[in-house]
Amino acid sequence: MSTSTVAAKRGPRGDAFKNRVSGLPTPVKVVLWVLFAVFLFALPLLNIPFITTADSDFGGVLFTVATYVLVALGLNIVVGYAGLLDLGYVGFYAVGAYTVGVLSSEHANIPWLWTVPIAIVVAMVSGVVLGAPTLRVRGDYLAIVTLGFGEIVRLTLVNSQWLGGQQGISNIPRPPGAELFEVPSLSWDTGVPVVDLDATTTFLKFGIGDFIPYYWLALVVIALVLVFDILVKNSRVGRAWEATREDEDAAELMGVPTFRFKLLAFSLGAAIGGLSGALFAGKAGFINPQSFELLLSILFLAAVVVGGQGNRWGVVLGAIVVSYFPERFREFADFRVLVFGLALMLLAIFRPQGLIPPRRSRRVKKADERQAALEEGEVHA
Repeated sequence: MSTSTVAAKRGPRGDAFKNRVSGLPTPVKVVLWVLFAVFLFALPLLNIPFITTADSDFGGVLFTVATYVLVALGLNIVVGYAGLLDLGYVGFYAVGAYTVGVLSSEHANIPWLWTVPIAIVVAMVSGVVLGAPTLRVRGDYLAIVTLGFGEIVRLTLVNSQWLGGQQGISNIPRPPGAELFEVPSLSWDTGVPVVDLDATTTFLKFGIGDFIPYYWLALVVIALVLVFDILVKNSRVGRAWEATREDEDAAELMGVPTFRFKLLAFSLGAAIGGLSGALFAGKAGFINPQSFELLLSILFLAAVVVGGQGNRWGVVLGAIVVSYFPERFREFADFRVLVFGLALMLLAIFRPQGLIPPRRSRRVKKADERQAALEEGEVHA
């Protein structure tokens, strides 16, 4: 049996599953995607044992997870697609949240819905302002500059009384809604699922005590961002990002204006970060500088690295891992950092390319293994 045949038969199980799913008829795939979307929307109402967080509101936890997913998708454009190491991404998250806070509560009374596009534009302009002078440096230098940006934003928020200072901004309006109908939840108290008519959620009512509508809103936003991400990644822009990430000098020689595309990636990532911050401000109703610590930026980057930078579904999984498990196992809160560090170490050893590495990385790894097998065969011969 030839070496190539052996290598082909040793393919990862994930590829076999993916090929099987890809071979399904299109109507079947559409039905599966619809069922999966319905499941995601119904998840906070199902209260599935072992998944529901007993020590904190499950709808609020799911909203936090959705926020991390949105942030990870934005940061993946910068880190995964364009290959730019950004350690200050929380700065754009803060810019979006504070733009909403300032315009809707602190210095004006603009409705929340109108402040969201303004927050996106302001965050995007911030990305251009930061990226224009700094994207000419690479690697560690760029990481240091972006790290400084995140800290400068936080210190500005702390020391600027115009932005609320240490006290922050309160009474931020919530998203506009309507009390359409009540949706009951399931109860598992008897061991079997029973519809609990006493525990209901008002559809599209964005209030204080029930965070499930915020989670639904975040899911809709994530779906829109995913569509945008797929379109951009599969376009000429996505190919230019990939060429720049693999070898910037070679891409420049081939006529790719690398700086322009890096700046575009930086601004688009910043815009999605600002959108995430706007959602957070609308749900929380109160923001202060402590909401945008540097640790948050590290967690955002960890979500991308853990999931597999460059793979949109990988970073979604990474964001879920980073944000959900600490909430699910709050009883081990004192050991969360230790467990998280050990998990990262194990991941670095056994899955250095992330939980779901991009297809390109898997192809390169296969090619390396095939090359190594061929060289070993020549030695034995």
